[in-house]
Amino acid sequence: MNKIYPNAAAALAGVIKSGQLIAVGGFGLCGIPEALIEAVKESGVRDLTAISNNAGVDGFGLGKLLETRQIKKMISSYVGENKEFERQFLAGELELEFTPQGTLAEKLRAGGAGIPAFFTKTGVGTMVAEGKELREFGGDTYVMEHALFPEVSLVKADVADRSGNLRFNLTARNFNPAVAMAGKVCIVEVERIVATGEIAPDDIHLPGIYVHRIVHNPTPEKRIEKRTTRPV
Repeated sequence: MNKIYPNAAAALAGVIKSGQLIAVGGFGLCGIPEALIEAVKESGVRDLTAISNNAGVDGFGLGKLLETRQIKKMISSYVGENKEFERQFLAGELELEFTPQGTLAEKLRAGGAGIPAFFTKTGVGTMVAEGKELREFGGDTYVMEHALFPEVSLVKADVADRSGNLRFNLTARNFNPAVAMAGKVCIVEVERIVATGEIAPDDIHLPGIYVHRIVHNPTPEKRIEKRTTRPV
């Protein structure tokens, strides 16, 4: 089965729709699917609920979809570095489901593993636990969190083979594997495509069974979120 599509728009065709729950990999601007996000913007779909650790920055990453008002709700753990995110939320224009970072990762991992819910101590006694089931285990209180099952996952990887096996580059792996596993349809943007079998089995970070469509983007911008330098 051919999983490789000629461009991001073609890979999204027939998959991305208004009103969907989508998940997007990345941490800050590290490991974000730049071309796929731009293609979502150009598609004109609206009323999206986006699962992502954060929403990029103003004018880049998911920040692009906030500026065009294509996202109606964010499920995320960090909203810093994005003034438009902050403005829309404080103005009541954007719904936000704050989720502790580890809990967000586990909600995606559980979704990919077919586990509908789990219990965690994180958030007990805070607004995170409001309206959720609490249960005692071993004398401690835990809150029940539901897994996430996005309809579409947008992922960034370094290398894919033609079967969809993926290798990520260092910290750009971040949320991407969990996002990929959770989605009903997983679309991956990669910098290199190699023949099936060229990635050594021990170097495969995510098996191709989770990957449905692949887009080649050999020259992503890879914008640096915060540049820190020191005197020479």
